[in-house]
Amino acid sequence: MHIIRAADCKTMPWKNGGGTTTEIVVSPKGASLNAFDWRISMAHVGADGPFSSFPGIDRTLSVLSGNGIRLAFGDGETVKLDRASRPFFFAADRAVDGVLVDGPIDDLNVMSRRGAWTHRIERLRGGGSFSAEEGVLVLVAREGDWQVDGAALPAGDSAVLDAPGRVELSVSGSAAELYAVWLTSEP
Repeated sequence: MHIIRAADCKTMPWKNGGGTTTEIVVSPKGASLNAFDWRISMAHVGADGPFSSFPGIDRTLSVLSGNGIRLAFGDGETVKLDRASRPFFFAADRAVDGVLVDGPIDDLNVMSRRGAWTHRIERLRGGGSFSAEEGVLVLVAREGDWQVDGAALPAGDSAVLDAPGRVELSVSGSAAELYAVWLTSEP
């Protein structure tokens, strides 16, 4: 298991230049925005505007803070996401504009290369035992004082576990939130 401290994550411009994102982890390590297999990042969205297009990429968006965002897709579909919403999966090459509900938000983005990798996300509020049967399990601590196999994982930090492997999670306090992201390569 590898711990990624929030202070060690790099912040960079969005692909379309409309804001900034903080990259938590990318595979392969050091891959550009056009050449990654999968990527996990957090973005601060301070204004309405178009999402960057990522051809051949699937994306899941989760609202971490703020009052929410409405996704207005080019084909007419609209989806409103807020803190209570389940993580929302969509093709990252679909044209979409983000319209803030009432002020800025922070979000978690998980992206994987379609046909090569798949991903799924679960928002956790308590401890338990979790495994990576294949691929990679990434744990992103959002709120609370988490312990991963006895190692401290405070809010903002992440842990990466390569398969096969299993971790024990525990948390102190009632305000706790952690995102578990499973990434699996396709045959």
